[in-house]
Amino acid sequence: MVAAVTGAVLVVAAAPDRAPEQDAKGSADGGHHASVTLLVGRALDEGDGGIAARCAVEGFRDGLCTGWRQQRVRATARGAGSVLRGPASREADGPPRTVVLPTNAGGPLQIALAEAGQLTDVTVRDGHGRYVGGALAAKSRHWTNTEPLRAGELYTVRVGAQDAAGTPVGVTMAFRTAPLPDGGRLTAEFGPRPGTYGAGQIVTAALSRPVPATDRTARGRVERALQVTSEPAVEGGWHWVDDSTLHYRPRTYWPAHAEVHVTSGLDGVEVGDHDYGGPSDSTEFTIGDRIEAVTDSAAHEMTVRRNGRVIRTIPVTTGKEGFRTRSGVKVVLGKEYQVRMRGDTVGIKRGTSEFYDLPVFYATRVTWSGEYVHAAPWSVASQGEENVSHGCTGMSTTDAAWFFQTVREGDIVQVVNSGGEPMAPFDNGFGDWNLDWRAWQAGSALTSASAPPAALPAVSRHTPSRLRPLT
Repeated sequence: MVAAVTGAVLVVAAAPDRAPEQDAKGSADGGHHASVTLLVGRALDEGDGGIAARCAVEGFRDGLCTGWRQQRVRATARGAGSVLRGPASREADGPPRTVVLPTNAGGPLQIALAEAGQLTDVTVRDGHGRYVGGALAAKSRHWTNTEPLRAGELYTVRVGAQDAAGTPVGVTMAFRTAPLPDGGRLTAEFGPRPGTYGAGQIVTAALSRPVPATDRTARGRVERALQVTSEPAVEGGWHWVDDSTLHYRPRTYWPAHAEVHVTSGLDGVEVGDHDYGGPSDSTEFTIGDRIEAVTDSAAHEMTVRRNGRVIRTIPVTTGKEGFRTRSGVKVVLGKEYQVRMRGDTVGIKRGTSEFYDLPVFYATRVTWSGEYVHAAPWSVASQGEENVSHGCTGMSTTDAAWFFQTVREGDIVQVVNSGGEPMAPFDNGFGDWNLDWRAWQAGSALTSASAPPAALPAVSRHTPSRLRPLT
């Protein structure tokens, strides 16, 4: 059973009752099937302090959970370890089921196992494709979001788990948090959180509600109000990723050891007719040494530089024919000491010669879809000689441990001569640097498509006027 809780309480329970070898109607090969039943609900009253806890533990036993508003959703999976298919939060042969939860978007989202087993994969993404960060507790039995949910958003939660027998089950559900009350003011949530990041780190601004591209005036007012300053000063600008997301980057990478400050001037500003901005929390972060790792797939070699000086050259192997590594500039999204990698998560069928299922150590993530730089002791003989991976960059355990310890979030990881598809700018990590400066400027509401205005002088945090996006 898998339970998820959000706001006052949202619970999703998945109870595997069969082995995953066929769908609910059965199959001709005589295999068994697995199904999961979801109970999605919100506690209407937690006055006794115990309803939510008992319902989660008891699995919504009839007569116990009278304080819940519930909805049942059944999902099935075919094949052991099958890829989560979407939208999987649908009734059999029916339309997708979206549960509307009038709850506090700032509340926690928790996904936990209520019986023996372990979580293997948890992904939470909003309707714009943005991922919600989270942390998996020890023994892989409990996951909690580390970034807040937002009001008026549609979220998709995908959970992979194993029961006590090791049988994989898949659960996908969708829910929508309640919209802002009438008259709610426009605010921005900035990223990243305070800390030290690499020179490729992108500044993000998630708006509390959409500003459509057709309202160029409102978008321009929003951009002018979102203020980014740095010391030393840089030339930079905002780019609208979608109606409620903006990214900010310098024209080139951040200088080493820069201090970056991000604030909102939206509070009290009229964005549109009778539409005003509200207060937003600021953020600030520091850039560390400029680490750049460039992998030449044709030469089977990664060159790592710190502040322009080569500090290590590493023999590597990258994606082989049919699995070419994405080309272009990526940045480090996170680091995981151990990751379980399975071929079926990238469409490789179990039982085929290409299928794999193994623990991987010193895994540095560079895309949300699962591309890593990691230890690959099984391919040491090929490293520096040929490309044999399924898309990741593999190296010896010693080199991978060094790389893992050297890089941080936001550091630059570039791949050249791979023959793979180019890294997408926005939907699979931070590929923003793959847009040239003119293309980046074109995503600003302050830029004329026919004649971009002259660049404004860079402004540091100590300059009285703010640093406006340069276009």
